[in-house]
Amino acid sequence: MASTAAASAREILTGLHEIMAKRGSAQSKLDRVVDLIAEAMGSDVCSIYLLRDNYLELFATHGLRKEAVHVTRLRMGEGLVGTIAGEGRILNLGEAAQHPSFAYRPETGEERFHSFAGVPIVRLESPIGVLAVQNADPRGYEDVEIEALQTVAMVLSEMIAGARLVDGARRSRLRSAGPLRLSGLKLVAGMAKGEAVFHEPRIVVEHTVAEDIEAERDRVYSAFRKMREQIDNMAKEAEFGTTGEHQEILETYRMFAYDEGWSRRINSAIDSGLTAEAAIERVQQRTRARMQEIDDPLLKERMHDLEDLSNRLLRIVSGRMGTAAQTGLTRDAVLIARNLGPAELLEYDRRRLKAVLLEEGSLTSHMTIVARAIGVPVIGRLHDIRHSVEDGETILVDGDNGSVIIRPNRQLLLGFEQRMALSQRRRAEFAAIRNLPARTRDGVKVSVMVNAGLAEDAAALPMTGADGIGLFRTEFQFLVSATLPGRERQQRLYTKVLEFARERPVVFRTVDIGGDKALPYLTDEAEEQAENPAMGWRALRLSLDRSTLMRAQARALIEASGGKVLRVMFPMVSEPWEYEEARGIFEEQVDWARKAHRKLPARIEFGVMIEVPSLAEMLDQLLPRVDFISIGTNDLTQFLFAADRSDPRLAQRYDWLSPAILRFLKRVLDSARAAGVPARICGEMAGRPLEAMALIGIGAENFSITPAGVGPVKAMVRSLDAAAVRARLDQLLARPPKDMRKALTDWARKHSVTIG
Repeated sequence: MASTAAASAREILTGLHEIMAKRGSAQSKLDRVVDLIAEAMGSDVCSIYLLRDNYLELFATHGLRKEAVHVTRLRMGEGLVGTIAGEGRILNLGEAAQHPSFAYRPETGEERFHSFAGVPIVRLESPIGVLAVQNADPRGYEDVEIEALQTVAMVLSEMIAGARLVDGARRSRLRSAGPLRLSGLKLVAGMAKGEAVFHEPRIVVEHTVAEDIEAERDRVYSAFRKMREQIDNMAKEAEFGTTGEHQEILETYRMFAYDEGWSRRINSAIDSGLTAEAAIERVQQRTRARMQEIDDPLLKERMHDLEDLSNRLLRIVSGRMGTAAQTGLTRDAVLIARNLGPAELLEYDRRRLKAVLLEEGSLTSHMTIVARAIGVPVIGRLHDIRHSVEDGETILVDGDNGSVIIRPNRQLLLGFEQRMALSQRRRAEFAAIRNLPARTRDGVKVSVMVNAGLAEDAAALPMTGADGIGLFRTEFQFLVSATLPGRERQQRLYTKVLEFARERPVVFRTVDIGGDKALPYLTDEAEEQAENPAMGWRALRLSLDRSTLMRAQARALIEASGGKVLRVMFPMVSEPWEYEEARGIFEEQVDWARKAHRKLPARIEFGVMIEVPSLAEMLDQLLPRVDFISIGTNDLTQFLFAADRSDPRLAQRYDWLSPAILRFLKRVLDSARAAGVPARICGEMAGRPLEAMALIGIGAENFSITPAGVGPVKAMVRSLDAAAVRARLDQLLARPPKDMRKALTDWARKHSVTIG
């Protein structure tokens, strides 16, 4: 069947070309098309559904009852056909009736057909219909058959659009001239104002059927050479340095550009009779369909990189390379795109690029990591943003809250500019106290350190005014790498971090991967099926299970810290024996380094993260064995409350100022103080001035927070009387008020504490 389907793709295209060239109505042509496809693919049924008045209408069929044509209609998302169009995905089913979306239409007479396969007919990135085949025998269709259907669907989209048989691929948005406010996902914080600029012109593939296959192949080969040359030059000219995660991101991107499998798939599409543009678009559609089936965010990000390259290749082969980066930004710009690759972001003039707005995007994407490094605010998950704004319209971006205002009126613009001015004044105030100690009015010294994950974060330490790095997330290097980073690569990164930090302390957390931060090269089938990955086989559990991974990291940290103090911390410790086993691995590597006459660290301090509540019940056993502890409030709080912090429905129940969490933290802090073990609060909680004030009130004096939180927290500390807030917290925790947050806010305002 596979070989038959491969041979039939070219036959179908040739037949389609002949049908389109002949005279006749659009309806008669579609009737002939379904007959052609059914015969060439050996299918009992072939049907075309088209989008009309927001319904998917059966327009032509071979095999179903003819009286159902123009009668059977499905809403977007209804039935198998509606699911394909609504989600832009492919379905391939051996037993169609067993699918939860199956909807029976008696007028079609389809009850005797078992197998079903359908692909979306796409125009301008939007589904305008569905092409489906069915067979009486229950069987799954071969991949090559599905690809043949996609090829046919692409050619059909050109014919259907030309005949004006469907609703507009995207209806022109009906809007007033008034403001529009949108909310999305905050990816990189910051405020910005600028004019809307679209990243790239929309390229519509107008000609799909090739007249000369070898000529089309030559065009693709030439485009590949040019694209690879561009990527190589970009990697050489990157302005953020030649080491660290950013360089690894570009290397991964470059690896895709040279991927032979990708170019082979495009060549195969040309062999089936497509033009170079249509072949690239067909492979890109297949990639998008596969992305719909992938849950792993890292693999999805790799697919985004590949799509970014596909867009670049399509622009080269069509001779329309003019992205906004190539044509140049002439004004302060807010860049708009469906998604963006890291290499494309780096092509823009940093002086003019004020913010980026994406329809997609994720916190762990390569582009987000690079944008954060170069200081460009980014908001993602802005649904339909590209069709909600016109080129040149004013946009206000509040990356701190993940909100956007398009076409602001004078009042909104004035208010935003005042907030921007206030934000700038606050930054100036924070800069003025940057090098001053975080000391309360009654003389309590508070250590304010930062969380980091990039070498460049360590280089920026002097600009933050922080005392050091209280948490260096070593897993970032693993998350942006296409393969498992070897010991030498890890050592280079750790060496660079310590060099940048100079005399400031750095606490390295061993890799926290697995679970909800799965890596494709360390995939565990059981974990893929876990219902609660954040509570699963991750962090220290995974590292102890794969001890070779921990040994390599231990040796890299030890050798990078020669002559310096090495501070290492283990995440997700549930019981003291896990800490002992992890420490034992490090001590084995110290013995190896000593015997190999390597330069050893001047001293090694070992600590644990307390984020699993069970460990708090073993503090009497744990504290005598550690040099420090760090309380990870992000995971700890969700475990205490059984509240997934990413679930918006539980947002109101995930409050760091709950008496329960404050009492828990106070008990841990009191135990550490009694044992003489330094304790640090690590996580978002300590980066908020009001929450940080409450933490000082229960005895905390060491924080590790985001760099953006250092200024506000330091300002709060310098306005606070520690003894007074501790007395107040004792009262509030003894008899908790109904609203702890309000009680603390009222107290802070009454005592002139700077909480923002």
